[in-house]
Formats: sequence, C-alpha cells, structure tokens
Amino acid sequence: MKPKTGVTGLDVAFGPKDIKEYLPEYEKVPEKFKEGQTPQNKLFSKWFFAGLPNGDMLVAKPGISKREALAHIKVGMSSFEPKHEHKEAGCAYLLSEWFEEGPIEEFLKGEK
Repeated sequence: MKPKTGVTGLDVAFGPKDIKEYLPEYEKVPEKFKEGQTPQNKLFSKWFFAGLPNGDMLVAKPGISKREALAHIKVGMSSFEPKHEHKEAGCAYLLSEWFEEGPIEEFLKGEK
C-alpha cells in the first residue's frame, strides 16, 4: 500500500468513504503490530491521544512522500470505523512501511 494522494481536510475530519483505501485488512497486519509493543504502536498511541508534537522527527523511506503518508495515516487514525485495535495495528504497520524506525525510537526515548 502506498500513501494516497489528494487527502483533504474533510477526509481527516469526517473519515473516508471506504476505510479499506486507508488501512490494510486486520488479518493481513503482522502479529507484532496487533500485540502493540512496537515503536510504531507507541508512536500511534502518543499521536492518537496527545497529538503528534513534532512530525519533523519522522524520516520517510525512499520513494514515500512524508506529507502524503502523514495525511493518509491521520485519516485512518481519525475514522469512525474500524475498531480501535484495527486502527492502531494498521496505522502502526503503515508507519513501519513508510518511515524509518531509528528516528521514531529516538523520539520516543526523549518523550518518557
């Protein structure tokens, strides 16, 4: 899955017409993201409950638009469906696919 282009403020505020365009099916998410202990899960929780204080620390992987990836994840995060567990696992997985892990771990160390 690649980040969607053209995500609007309305998509973020009211959710997408089809969440399948933004989150992988729960069954296809690797188990470690369902268990919730990865750096990406921790970042998701921080972002979901307190906002993302500094998106500058995220480093997009080659070929990924940081702006589009963040907007895409925000839509998945703020949608009314699916269940929270699916949102967390799916968004954490996408974070792992689109962003370098090292900067996320460094950021989380400083946020304790």
